[in-house]
Amino acid sequence: MRANLRPTLLFLLLASSALVAQQPGSQVAPKPTTTADAPTRDTSYIDEKGTAHVTRVVPVPEDISSQAQLALGRAEPDQGPPESLEVRREKTDAYTARAKVAWTQLCPNTLVDEKMAGVPVHVVTPEGMPEANKDKVLLNLHGGGFNSDSGSYTESIPIAGYTKIKVVAVLYRLAPEFPFPAAVDDSVAVYKELLKTYKPDHIVIYGTSAGAILTAEVAVKLKQLGLPQPAALGIFSGMGDFAHPGDSIAIYALRGFSGHLDPPEPGAHDPFYAAKTDVKDSVLSPIYADLHGMPPTLFITSGRDLLLSGTANLHRAYLHAGVDAQLVVFDALPHAFWYDPRLPEAIEANHMMADFFVKQLAK
Repeated sequence: MRANLRPTLLFLLLASSALVAQQPGSQVAPKPTTTADAPTRDTSYIDEKGTAHVTRVVPVPEDISSQAQLALGRAEPDQGPPESLEVRREKTDAYTARAKVAWTQLCPNTLVDEKMAGVPVHVVTPEGMPEANKDKVLLNLHGGGFNSDSGSYTESIPIAGYTKIKVVAVLYRLAPEFPFPAAVDDSVAVYKELLKTYKPDHIVIYGTSAGAILTAEVAVKLKQLGLPQPAALGIFSGMGDFAHPGDSIAIYALRGFSGHLDPPEPGAHDPFYAAKTDVKDSVLSPIYADLHGMPPTLFITSGRDLLLSGTANLHRAYLHAGVDAQLVVFDALPHAFWYDPRLPEAIEANHMMADFFVKQLAK
């Protein structure tokens, strides 16, 4: 294998006390790590509180696709101030516009923007949808950290194409302007509207990242409201515990080992979304809810996903509740890698999601 297909990735996890230079008021801004000062060997020190101070030299696995190997080797600065929400939203909107075109080339469709129960939605109808699927619908709750929309196209277009079933993507209200439970309320409102046309066992709810969290939240809310559950759920790189987000979020950034990462701070995960809600509220954090009776659920994550722990922990809670829950973990890849139509693993993951939905709707 060529050397340029085997980039080496490193991570450095430091205790917060070692990050004085990054705190507000610092006189000197930290500079990105360069080849000259990057660690070249493994180190490990566990302090008296159990905090790990470690470096690891991690080669890219040779058994993932060459496209994935190259993607993992893309350089990204590991230091620098976080971008503003305005900039994040601008970048996300630009990315999703490009992704919409790329996925539509692979999965031709008709996309219409409308409102359901007063909530904006994308309605994606796949080309060649058979008559037998016209009484079925998939409800997508997109990712984007609850503060932007990174997935209403990237999650709906391929799934519509591979299932040959209509997808309704909910454009729920975003934090911090509209914190919890606004996104849950909007999603439930659209689901109730769909129940006027579709049988509950002809509906699937699914999402990635924030949308995966929201999918689990909505399922709990439906149970509390006495509404029928859908035929299945898809929880793709999510979590169910805002009080304890899990180990992986201290190890991986959004792109796995690449990019800036601060040690997690104590307190609520995503306080802008959780706002004043108790982090152990059973809707906000479904891991504390009564999960008995949840529909069959597919969980998907990846080995370098910052929400790997959150996904695995919620899957285990579903199993404890007797739910038919499957977990698939792709090796080495970062958070929500299935957004990228250039990766063979993304095509595989989307087909896996689609096949699960089709199977559950056929019962």
